[in-house]
Amino acid sequence: MITKIKGTYDILPSETRKWQELEEVIFQVSRLYNFKEIRTPIFEASELFHRSVGETTDIVKKETYDFSDRGNRLVTLRPEGTASVVRSVIENKLFADPNQPQKLYYVGPMFRYERPQKGRQRQFHQFGAEALGSYSPAVDAEMIAYAITLLKALRIPKVTVKINSLGDQESKEAYRAELVKYLEPKISELCSDCQSRFQVNPLRVLDCKIDKDSPILVAAPKPLDSLSPLAKIHFQGVLDRLQAMGVDYVIDKSLVRGLDYYTHTVFELEADLPTLGAQATIGGGGRYNDLVKNLDGPDYPAVGFAFGMERILLALDSIDNPSKPDYIHAFLIVLGQRSQAKAAEVMMRLRHGGLIVDTDFFGRPLKAQFKQAQRQNAMYILIMGDDEIEKDVVNVKNAKTGVQETIKSADLYQYIVQGIQSQSHSCNGQCESCADEC
Repeated sequence: MITKIKGTYDILPSETRKWQELEEVIFQVSRLYNFKEIRTPIFEASELFHRSVGETTDIVKKETYDFSDRGNRLVTLRPEGTASVVRSVIENKLFADPNQPQKLYYVGPMFRYERPQKGRQRQFHQFGAEALGSYSPAVDAEMIAYAITLLKALRIPKVTVKINSLGDQESKEAYRAELVKYLEPKISELCSDCQSRFQVNPLRVLDCKIDKDSPILVAAPKPLDSLSPLAKIHFQGVLDRLQAMGVDYVIDKSLVRGLDYYTHTVFELEADLPTLGAQATIGGGGRYNDLVKNLDGPDYPAVGFAFGMERILLALDSIDNPSKPDYIHAFLIVLGQRSQAKAAEVMMRLRHGGLIVDTDFFGRPLKAQFKQAQRQNAMYILIMGDDEIEKDVVNVKNAKTGVQETIKSADLYQYIVQGIQSQSHSCNGQCESCADEC
């Protein structure tokens, strides 16, 4: 038997409803903030990720799926979404669009070769957003508000926004000098990964998963202490706007994020929920003013964030947020061979009107078809036999009330639609099986 590759998993029909509901909330919140969806290829030229994410990051050194295609081109399955969006913006000249900033979001699979664990697989899914074209701290705050609004729409409680600033290039160079001076006499006491990172990119030492709680790193100089005057103004502008929007935050001086392209604001969102385990982070991002320019585009600043969708679904498992039950509007029971063609005509007419309709395809007995209708949570059960065909009618049973009526075929669609609307109004929109019709 051929089985799935390690680090991948099947999203079965019993689970896809949760994914669809999450994607619908993403679409609705993105619409509120006037973000438009962008879809980029799943694989790109390897150079794109090596140059953007950083040659010294764990993602590029240890986790990317790199391979040569049949044309001997080195390609990589995308490990994150920002680089692909930036490549698309440059290639398609979206920076020249008069509608600025460009506000884009994406949803899709990403790939990293890492140890599979709960909520983290080698193929995983991200929702991310990028706002490109403005240096304003208002955009940083807008992105954080956008991310928080999504979690509020999903009713995820106990969310903490952690924020920091890495500053501009001047700030980062000043901080690098301070950090090297501090770490040089102590680096031998840290792990081998930290020692190799120190030689090529000292800032990466702060992102170490092994020694993150080491007293040496805890006491290390912080980026916030090396900000240039302009970087301080930018960061304060972000904080002022967050406060004005009522977004609570915690300044975390140790927060650096794991990618090389960040400048100025970086942030993470944490949720204190049992299903997330020890790792409470479910999303994060920051500003990257130089990435477009570094990938051969114009001087075009940007801010972005990304959520692991599996992490969001794990968070939802901690709260009383049941998925809406699956249902269909009608299940058609057909009795007799003569009725088959007419039944197909009736189903097609109802479906073209927007109703979800199914039927039996195995010639089951009447009792078994009723059970099948119940399993599919049908709102109406329609019964057609030879007598009904001759009279051009359909027997209709309301599965909720048990009321059964005989309806002319020509009136069937309107009868079901009115019944759905009546149920929606009588439950004041609280009945989950008909909430979509409200």
